[in-house]
Formats: sequence, C-alpha cells, structure tokens
Amino acid sequence: MREFIVEADGGSRGNPGPAGYGSVVIDATTGETLAEAAEYIGIATNNVAEYRGLVAGLRAARELDPAATVHVRMDSKLVVEQMSGRWKIKHPDMKPLAAEAARVFPVAEQVTYEWIPREKNKHADRLANEAMDAGKRGEQWSASTSTAELDAGLSATAADTDTDTGAATKVAVGWSAPADLGPPATFVLLRHGETLLTPQKRFSGSGGTDPSLSDVGRDQAERVAASLARRGTIEAIIASPLTRTRETAAAVAARLGLDVTIDEGLRETDFGAWEGLTFGEVRERYPDDMNAWLADPKAEPTGGGESFAATARRMAVTRDKLIAAHAGRTVLLVTHVTPIKTLVRLALGAPAKSLFRMELSAASLSAVAYYADGNASVRLFNDTSHLR
Repeated sequence: MREFIVEADGGSRGNPGPAGYGSVVIDATTGETLAEAAEYIGIATNNVAEYRGLVAGLRAARELDPAATVHVRMDSKLVVEQMSGRWKIKHPDMKPLAAEAARVFPVAEQVTYEWIPREKNKHADRLANEAMDAGKRGEQWSASTSTAELDAGLSATAADTDTDTGAATKVAVGWSAPADLGPPATFVLLRHGETLLTPQKRFSGSGGTDPSLSDVGRDQAERVAASLARRGTIEAIIASPLTRTRETAAAVAARLGLDVTIDEGLRETDFGAWEGLTFGEVRERYPDDMNAWLADPKAEPTGGGESFAATARRMAVTRDKLIAAHAGRTVLLVTHVTPIKTLVRLALGAPAKSLFRMELSAASLSAVAYYADGNASVRLFNDTSHLR
C-alpha cells in the first residue's frame, strides 16, 4: 500500500482578505514531490483558506491512489485538532469544509493528522503565497508561476495574518452586517433577455455564437428596465461584451440615465464545439465529453471550451475587482447564466455541482451583497415578477 504525506497551508492578507491556498503531495518513502496544487480563492479568512488547502491536497492524493494511506501535516492547530476529532467544529463556515475533507477518503483510518511548526511547512506556504500573488495580478496560479518575488522577500507571507484560533475573525451573521462595516457592495445580477436560441435551450456562450435579442427579449429588457427605474437604487451599470447583454444593458441605461461599462470578465462560458447545440444533440455527438463535463468542473467542453472551474476563477477575480471599485454602492451587472450562478454559488460556498441545480430565467434578477469583512449574503435569486 502506498503512503503519502500531504502538506497544506492557506492564508489571507487581511483576514478576511485576498486569500489563497497551497498543497503538496509527497511520497512518504522516497520524499519525492508527486503533486502540487494552489489557487487564489478571492476574499476569505485564513481558516477557510487552510481548509481549502487541505481539501485540495487530499483530492490530489486520492487522484494518485485512492487506496493509499495519507499523513497530513499542517501548521494550523485549529484544522489539525478539528479534523482529528479532538476539537468541536463550531463555526458554520468550517463545518461544510471539514465534512468535504472527510469525504475525500471515506475510510477514516486512511488519514492521520499532525501539527508542524510553520518553518517546516515552507513548501505549501510558498504555493499559497504564489496563488495570492497571482490573484493580485488578476491571474490564477500555475505550476510555472515565478517564485522570484517570494525568494526576494517581496511578498507578504501567510504568517503575517494567520490566526489558528479564529479569534480575530469577524463574521456577519444573518442578513445584515455589523454597523462598523458600513454598507455592502451590492451586485444586482441581471440575465440578458431572450434570444432565438433561449427557448430552444441551446448552448450559447462566448465561443462563436453571439445572437441579438429576439422580439421577446427586447420586450423583457424594457420591462426589467422599467422595474429597475421604479426601484431607483442602481448607481452604475456594467455589462458583458456580448451583443445580447449589451442590448439588455442599453435598455436599462436609457431608463436610468446611466452609461454602460463593458467588462470582459462578465462574458459567458465558452462552450467550444457545443455552441448552438441542444443538450440532447451534445449528448448524442459527444457522449464521453458530456459525461466528463457533468462529473468534473475541470472538464472542458469539446473543442477547447472553458471549464466551470476556469469560469469560477475568472468570476472570482472579476468579483473582487468590482467589489474594490464599488464599495458601498449598488451596481447592476448584466451578464449570463453561468456567471450569475457562479457568483451565487461562491457567495453560498456551495459545491460546483450546484450549478446544475439552479434555474435562471431570461431577464431574471438576482442580488448578492458583499461586506467589508469578506462575507456575502444572497438577497434575491431568479426574480421574474417584473415580466408578468
């Protein structure tokens, strides 16, 4: 039976703040590095980032050998004690992450945990910092990410803000933030109106098909514009670059007397060779690719399309950029099905498979509020009352 060592770490520059994790899988016999994982995860706390690093490391180990025994080494006393069963998990953000980690290797005896001092966890710590540096540049970490800045000591380390006890973590409970945080950045999420492809439920992403609104879609855009004008809360409008979103945004902007800013980050997923096809047609022509796509968020549509994991990374970077630019304001984002579902999923901390369990109608409104402490609350989802 193979034996692996998983070293994992995570950090947040602000706690909560821009966060990332790093994980490494090591052959326990040879000391050889078998796999590395790192990711910028947007605004989060240290403890969330550490748990995300643990989950990523365990998953990487399981991909190598699901029957292996795994010894986890982390410098987070909180995670080690909670996953060992010696400390009770009280924080609501930690419970689903701990449960997710436990599910990776269903046989509990396969995984053991050990606390190590930070200086013995440098590999995972370096990866976490590389991920946060990449996020600062608007990128995602890759194995080719340069470590020159880290080696020169120019990057902040996760140790600067680490609090294993969670004592410094502020959490917004319920639907409102503590008074000292100020008003949240609120994103009102508008899916574009119908195109001719919408009622046929054909894949329509950013990979070639760029249809205009249909007559029904233009009427929907006018109706949602009138509704938003009555509410009178929108302070800025930002739209995806695709035709259907720009046309929808233009109808709202005309009513509200606002300009429309285009942001490439709000574009729909690229569905590759599936563009213009129905789900059934894709299932018939590309059954293996479809099955893989349904099972794994990292799987790409046929022909080099964009995976849901890649879309999530793009949306996290776009979200954080817009939150920073519009703190305390209410902003209308005119975008598409996958970006809206992804923003909602990330706000809820839900797994990627939840994307398949959300219904999002044309010209529907959703809303997410983002607080200064990094917490978010979903305030509205798939509202179509303005279309009746």
